[in-house]
Amino acid sequence: MSTLSRSRASLSPALSERSTLPMGASAEAESPELEEPLEPTREELIAHFLERFKFYTSLCLGTSAILAVFAFLFLIPFVVEPAVQTILAEFAPEAGICAVSEHKYAETLTNCTWASCREGCTTTPTKCHKIRVNLARRPFLGNETLPIEWDETDLKFLINPEGCGYPPKVNCSVFAIDYAGARAPKLFPCFYSMTRPDLVVARYSWDSTIRGLILALVLPTTVFVFSLSVLAYWHCHCCDRACNRRIHAESYTSKEE
Repeated sequence: MSTLSRSRASLSPALSERSTLPMGASAEAESPELEEPLEPTREELIAHFLERFKFYTSLCLGTSAILAVFAFLFLIPFVVEPAVQTILAEFAPEAGICAVSEHKYAETLTNCTWASCREGCTTTPTKCHKIRVNLARRPFLGNETLPIEWDETDLKFLINPEGCGYPPKVNCSVFAIDYAGARAPKLFPCFYSMTRPDLVVARYSWDSTIRGLILALVLPTTVFVFSLSVLAYWHCHCCDRACNRRIHAESYTSKEE
């Protein structure tokens, strides 16, 4: 019986070799040629690069769209609304003649119901300068003498149409010294509104107002629309089908053909 089993083992060497391999393995798997990984082709590398480029670009565009919305909301109270109010005020293109009639320095909220200058447009001032001026509605040339009669008297004098601003562009202490200090000129140019007779300001520029309004409206809107359009074209299947409808239609043969 033992001799018979030995003869069977000698007649089937492949069977004995397979029996020593672990379950699920094969002799062909040990070939060194199959163990080496296949190198990616040039087309696969380009496709992988394009996918990564599309992902990071989409991330940047999405972030830009969100920032554009927040920037526009931030610019509305600080740039857009003051610019619109300035345009509606219709300031005279040429500066008139002004002279300080009264200057008061006040403290506490009760005494600062209005101020010629505020450092910060969103806070209520607790210390303020109140300057009132007399106005003559004729062009300021620089060599005027003190008018005998004024067109308006005791008007509130503001640093700009908003009456506020932020350092270093707006410094209320310097403003008060320049216009109501001991060395301040008796006559100085000022800008008056033709629709609001009580509005007189020290600084006004039509070009700066229009430039700021256009930039505040155009830049955030352009960034938001461009970013959203590219993201919709890449990731919205409805937009993709609509844009490529002509290409899909040309792929089918017509009835005449």
